[in-house]
Amino acid sequence: MSANVIASRSYACQECGAELRLPEGRRSVACLYCKCPTVIERPGSADAPAPALVLPFVVPEAAARAAVAAWKKKWRWFHASLAGAAIDDIQGIYLPAYLYSAALTSHYRCEIGEHYQETEEYETTENGKRVTKTRTVTKTEWRSLQGEHVGYVADVMVTASRGLPNGELGAIEPFDMRLLRRYQAALVSGWASEDASVAPADGVQAARAEAVRIEAGRIGAFLPGDNNRGLEFQTHVDRESLDLALVPIWTLAIRPDPKQPAQRVLCNGQTARVWGAERWSPLKIAAFIAILFAIGEGVWLALRAGGGG
Repeated sequence: MSANVIASRSYACQECGAELRLPEGRRSVACLYCKCPTVIERPGSADAPAPALVLPFVVPEAAARAAVAAWKKKWRWFHASLAGAAIDDIQGIYLPAYLYSAALTSHYRCEIGEHYQETEEYETTENGKRVTKTRTVTKTEWRSLQGEHVGYVADVMVTASRGLPNGELGAIEPFDMRLLRRYQAALVSGWASEDASVAPADGVQAARAEAVRIEAGRIGAFLPGDNNRGLEFQTHVDRESLDLALVPIWTLAIRPDPKQPAQRVLCNGQTARVWGAERWSPLKIAAFIAILFAIGEGVWLALRAGGGG
């Protein structure tokens, strides 16, 4: 596999004057000679805005390693690549993400069901004779309903990095928005941090779709009755806002086979929640199913032998 060639720029270390090479898309670098952290303040643009907010790291590196090690121990038997994976190369990075807020007005229609109970008679056979008994059954009365639901979503998070898909970021959410701070270079100094590579227009589109999914759940919870079906709704979005934030993530790339793409493991830098895009081992899964089947068959034979005795 050939190495990637990454464009970079030169900057002078603020402390010792050494020349620093900062890859395109990164905002910070540590000097190799004096370890002085340097944050490069690039002006924002329409497609790559400057960060406005920061969620600081809470989980230290040792705790992140412990969380990944516990996750690895739990799942390594089922994964094809975890057995020999090392976690020493875990790295903390501030990932760019958009925080989206908006007012939502939805017009909906559906059928709502209300449960009620009735007593009914039924026939059965007891001791070779037909007998009539009664039982209580639950039935549902359905009726049409339509109306309006108004709500507000705040801090819906979607990725602003093309290197990390939104589904992976969502897998380690939520983050603690109570710790949100206005961006200052000092808050990210000493950490790797990434510039936004997803345009705000694309971020709004992804966040808006997520907001509508949230609204669907809210409408379902808002509806009266015991059940509902055939829910349809149209949502109007208003007063949208979008801010670029840097969020803390511990990341680890596992490459069991040099010819295959790396498999990423992520750890939330505030909650230590871990997620990994691991490939399941078909052989191990098949072996596990076979073991369960053998155990079940053994239990059934033992019960049958006991009943026969």
